[in-house]
Amino acid sequence: MGTKLVTVLVIPSVAFLVLAGVQTRGLVGQTTTLSDFARQVGIGREITAVVHQLQQERDRTAGELAELRRVGGRADRDAAIAALRPLHAASDAAVRELRRAAGPLADADAAWQIAYSQALEAYDQVIYIRAAVPPAVLASDTVLGNYHRAVDALLTLLAQPSPGEGQRVLNDSVLRYVQLARVKELSSRARAELYAAARAGRYGVADQVKLTDLRAQQLTALGAFRVAATADQIRRYDAASAEPALAAATKLEEQSLPSGGAAPRVLNAPQWWVASEQRQDRLRQLEVGVLGDAVTRADDARSGQLRTTLLVFGGIGTVLLVALLISVVVGRSVARSMRLLRGQALRIAQIDLPDALDQLRQVNSGVSDIEVPPAVVRSLDEIGELAEAFVAVHRSAVSVAVEQASMRRNVNLMFVNLARRSQVLVERQLELLDGLERDESDPDQLENLFRLDHLAARLRRNDESLLVLAGSDSTRRWNRPVSLAAVLLAASAEIEHYQRVHREQVADLHVVGHVIGDLVHLFAELLENATAFSRPDTVVFVAARSEGPGALVELTDRGLGMTPAALAEANEVLASPPAADVAASERMGLFVVSHLAARHAVQVRLHPREDGLVALVRIPAALLTDAPPVQLDPPPSRRMLTTALTATARPGGVVAERNGGPAGPGEPPVAGRPPRRVTVARQSRPVPVRADDVLAPAAGVPADGGGGWWSREGPAPGSAPAAPAPPAVPVTGGTNERGLPVRVPMAQLSAVTRPARPQEPTPRHDPDPEAVGGMLSRLYSGVRRAEAEETTEIILPPAGGSTEGGQQ
Repeated sequence: MGTKLVTVLVIPSVAFLVLAGVQTRGLVGQTTTLSDFARQVGIGREITAVVHQLQQERDRTAGELAELRRVGGRADRDAAIAALRPLHAASDAAVRELRRAAGPLADADAAWQIAYSQALEAYDQVIYIRAAVPPAVLASDTVLGNYHRAVDALLTLLAQPSPGEGQRVLNDSVLRYVQLARVKELSSRARAELYAAARAGRYGVADQVKLTDLRAQQLTALGAFRVAATADQIRRYDAASAEPALAAATKLEEQSLPSGGAAPRVLNAPQWWVASEQRQDRLRQLEVGVLGDAVTRADDARSGQLRTTLLVFGGIGTVLLVALLISVVVGRSVARSMRLLRGQALRIAQIDLPDALDQLRQVNSGVSDIEVPPAVVRSLDEIGELAEAFVAVHRSAVSVAVEQASMRRNVNLMFVNLARRSQVLVERQLELLDGLERDESDPDQLENLFRLDHLAARLRRNDESLLVLAGSDSTRRWNRPVSLAAVLLAASAEIEHYQRVHREQVADLHVVGHVIGDLVHLFAELLENATAFSRPDTVVFVAARSEGPGALVELTDRGLGMTPAALAEANEVLASPPAADVAASERMGLFVVSHLAARHAVQVRLHPREDGLVALVRIPAALLTDAPPVQLDPPPSRRMLTTALTATARPGGVVAERNGGPAGPGEPPVAGRPPRRVTVARQSRPVPVRADDVLAPAAGVPADGGGGWWSREGPAPGSAPAAPAPPAVPVTGGTNERGLPVRVPMAQLSAVTRPARPQEPTPRHDPDPEAVGGMLSRLYSGVRRAEAEETTEIILPPAGGSTEGGQQ
């Protein structure tokens, strides 16, 4: 599941856990408090046991001290020590049991820990004071005061347990046994005073005051106990008070009270000790019972609170588990819907829309409807509505893409129409330049005409670049293989600085005819960039060699080079041709090369070198073929770049008359004029050349126009007998819907009565440069005019008929 979806599901769960944690924290706190309370109440058994033993030891010590002060003999001291030793041992054993029971309460609240420490310190003082009893060197109040402090500290520790706020019943249970313990303590102190007076045989000055105060405090504590005690506890106390042992002790204690102005009676020591000890033991039993009731209540409260806490924990856990299960189920459902929607979105973005765009790019006629798949989520919730909205967005995107494709197609058609119209004008310009070149005799003017002719050829290449960017095929086609050297030479003829292109070793490879125009255009763009972005005094080297089944062409310049980022960007454009946009017009050559290379699976890559770039062009084996059959060697074009014009005319001399014989062997003809027309001797210069002039001879087409169907001059003289004159009135096949005459094929020609090629070789004659000059230019101009007129009716010649040139 996604992060946001998890957040939506987790935040309520976390909030619930926080609230539940606050609630359970209070419950856990109460459970802990009640658990500590129960343990502190439970340790009250050990505390009351220590108090009972200390009371026994204190009361007996009080009597022994009085006896020692009365007699003071050695034998009496030994008897006192012997009488007190068992009591000391019993007290120490009770304290050890208390320490053991208090071990688990080491982490109890601080108040209980402080009271416990004070109780132990007070008992330690009792241990120290025991040694002062046999010598009887200390006052009785001093010795007994230590016992009183130890017992009071233990009773304070007994009252420390607190169940917390809102637990009145538990607080009352603690108050009950604490008040009963105080009643027992006051009764024990009164016993000690009466026993000391009995052993001494008299009452001291302050003894009656102490006894009166102790009896008053005992009655107060007993009243508090009756207020806090339950009815059952009061009943048990009353029943114990009515027992003979307690009644006898009470009766003896009443005899010690002064009455009628008479002095109080001194009790019999052994008799009083026995009776009072029975009463203390019975009070101890009542104390244990009341304390047991408190322990039971504390344990019940702790168990109930623990049970409540566990139930709350269980309820919270159950609710949380159910909530998590529901959240997981809902989350998985939402996540599944989101995954389906995401998958559909990615499929649309990465597959459907690109396929639709590719389909729209490949459609040449009307745009067909593109089907938009329905939403993959059909639920009626918000996710389903989102899926339907996304499908609507998809439909809108497809509609916009269709509109953009239609607009782009219309723009491409505009480019194609404008480019073809421009090509027609350029072809007419070339044809006009051919005529001017044939009629011009001034060498300087002829050279300017040649330059203008070359500029027009470059304009034609620019129009072809527009056709390429518009997605249209090239209009220059060849149906016969051409050597790779001729293709490279024709490409160099298409650029401005053709003089700087130097061909190195070129393998004897031939290219299939239908890709010659595109390859010439591709190499011309690369050579144009190489010459434009290098120093004018450098040379661009061109080499070609076989590489496996294909061919590798290297174009090396010594120019400015490119940065690594720009080189990577250029190679990316060459690897995957982008769509035509404003950048295409700014860097048209690179875009045209990429589109042409992609059209024929040609790989073009740019690599850096120390002082320039190297363009590697890999031609696949599918574009290579065997050499065509050997034909008669055609004469070279008059503007071939390979023509070596190095000879210099004799200054001021006339080489030949306009209609005279051929020039001498040391005087080559000037490009663009036949030798017999040379009238002014001048230094030879390199003359621009067209790709048509290079490829026509390379493809085996005669450059002189003799015998070729593209020639306006017809067959060369002597190559065929004179044909009968065509009829005076042209034969037509009616008119078309535009009112133009329809030509009847071969109606103007006589029947072919002999083979196209002569039976015997005829002597070769020098071609007429005037006929060769505009050979393919006139052909292309005718083709452009035909395309511009958009002729729809074409009458094909019958099978086996002869063509215009007498060819079979």
